[in-house]
Amino acid sequence: MEGNQTWITDITLLGFQVGPALEILLCGLFSVFYTLTLLGNGVIFGIICLDCKLHTPMYFFLSHLAIIDMSYASNNVPKMLANLMNQKRTISFVPCIMQTFLYLAFAVTECLILVVMSYDRYVAICHPLQYTVIMSWRVCMILVLTSWSCGFALSLVHAILLLRLPFCGPQDVNHLFCEILSVLKLACDDTWVNRVVIFATCVFVLVGPLSLILVSYMHILWAILKIQTKEGRIKAFSTCSSHLCVVGLFFGIAMVVYMVPDSNQREEQEKMLSLFHSVFNPMLNPLIYSLRNAQLKGALHRALQRKRPMRTVYGLCP
Repeated sequence: MEGNQTWITDITLLGFQVGPALEILLCGLFSVFYTLTLLGNGVIFGIICLDCKLHTPMYFFLSHLAIIDMSYASNNVPKMLANLMNQKRTISFVPCIMQTFLYLAFAVTECLILVVMSYDRYVAICHPLQYTVIMSWRVCMILVLTSWSCGFALSLVHAILLLRLPFCGPQDVNHLFCEILSVLKLACDDTWVNRVVIFATCVFVLVGPLSLILVSYMHILWAILKIQTKEGRIKAFSTCSSHLCVVGLFFGIAMVVYMVPDSNQREEQEKMLSLFHSVFNPMLNPLIYSLRNAQLKGALHRALQRKRPMRTVYGLCP
């Protein structure tokens, strides 16, 4: 059988099976969403870097979330837009594997950063007197570096397991980009090891972190209810509700895609959920945080009004 195998060099991403007119409409719509993603997250990152009042652990983590969202969208959306305008819709095998690797790396890193952000809110609300000691800049750097390192290390494991498989066809991937479960269907060998590792990774970066986040927010909710002033309760709840919205969207979709048993009937649903993950979620994150965060809105107002000069590097504030 090995002598009859034809190794694939190009992969066809089927995407949405719609007419040319609708493809052009979708291309324009997704281009607007992608632009808003880069603009929104870029503004948040820029404001956090420029405004000394935002040089705190919470906004330090938020700046990394903005970087991840921009990178996450840029890994998938440009090729998706090109495919909508090009009838060929092919991608070479090596760029496809690289897209899969980066997709997983940024996704896992975002999961862990969201956990770190929930821990930061837990310490700030439940242990406010010890906050500066517990969440020192050294601890913040370690948490961020650990999140990025774990994201790329786990993604590398999946990429190595993927490359050990023989890929001999078919050449069509019924997806919008090179998503790992869809790429596995191109292999002409048993993929049970890959699927077991994917499921174990989901338990590690989805179920475990989500459980920690929920436990943290149970303590946070109890602490908020004990705050004496109404303004204090509103401020604490506003910050935490923004984070919970992001967590619910990200973790909920990821668990449906990767932990619900696969079937042919779910392929179109998975494409829509992956589209939400790649296009809508990175665009919604800055909207959720900026609209519900008075400090970010105040920093943006100060930047637009140019009331005082600002520095561009952390740690250089007077």
